[in-house]
Amino acid sequence: MARIGFIGLGNMGGGMAANLAKKGHDVRAFDLSADALDKAKAAGCLPVASAAEAADGAEAIVTMLPAGKHVAEVYDALFAIASPSAILIDCSTIDVATAKQVAAAAQAKGLVAVDAPVSGGIGAANAGTLTFMVGGSAEAFDRAQAILTDMGKAVIHAGANGAGQAAKICNNMILGATMIATCEAFVLAEKLGLDVQAFYDIASVSSGQSWSMTTYAPLPGIGPDTPADHDYQGGFAAALMLKDLRLAMAAAQDTGADTPMGAKAAERYEAFAEAGQGGLDFSAIIRTLRG
Repeated sequence: MARIGFIGLGNMGGGMAANLAKKGHDVRAFDLSADALDKAKAAGCLPVASAAEAADGAEAIVTMLPAGKHVAEVYDALFAIASPSAILIDCSTIDVATAKQVAAAAQAKGLVAVDAPVSGGIGAANAGTLTFMVGGSAEAFDRAQAILTDMGKAVIHAGANGAGQAAKICNNMILGATMIATCEAFVLAEKLGLDVQAFYDIASVSSGQSWSMTTYAPLPGIGPDTPADHDYQGGFAAALMLKDLRLAMAAAQDTGADTPMGAKAAERYEAFAEAGQGGLDFSAIIRTLRG
């Protein structure tokens, strides 16, 4: 088992750190929130007073932070503290350029870093069933995989540094657009007089099938238990979906990619968040379609 410094114990990071502790790792956890530190302690982690204390002596340093600027700031401070043998694993969802810059800066300091954003939401973070998309060298991936496996069900090497972030924003652009299309179909089915359970039973085994339909249905009482069954609490916040869609749109602009469906999804989630609904699960976007 390894000594791990974990920095960032929010909705996702808290569950991830807890699973590492559950697997027997010595987890030194830090967050600015006292409540988050208390929860980490209850889950078997050792709360510490700073990111530096979490990183000191760690064999692996895992970060789960809100944005690229936070990752860059934390890593800049950790470079002087991290052991040369430590593997740096950033699980935040950030822009590709910052991920590459951070990895290059780590390499210049003789350190090895990977970007390893996640898919699965809060439920998967708590259950240890996340999917990790990893960017970095083959050697770095092999070292990170041993840690990531204890927090997820799938750990996939996407390519060089930055590739993990590229995969994440492309994946979530599909998810954002697909969820809106799924919501539109349910609302149209209702207005046409179809029983929504009957529609689900048909679409879930037909060409309209998608993850948004069969795993994350946006109406309560349809399919497996989802945030829709809990008044859209928990899950993956609409504000976070908007963040990912903004990253995807920025990447599309930088590369000249034509992403009209992604752009329209970003517009819809922008309006949803501006209406004060950003804290709800992203599937709650169906409320704007039902009226």
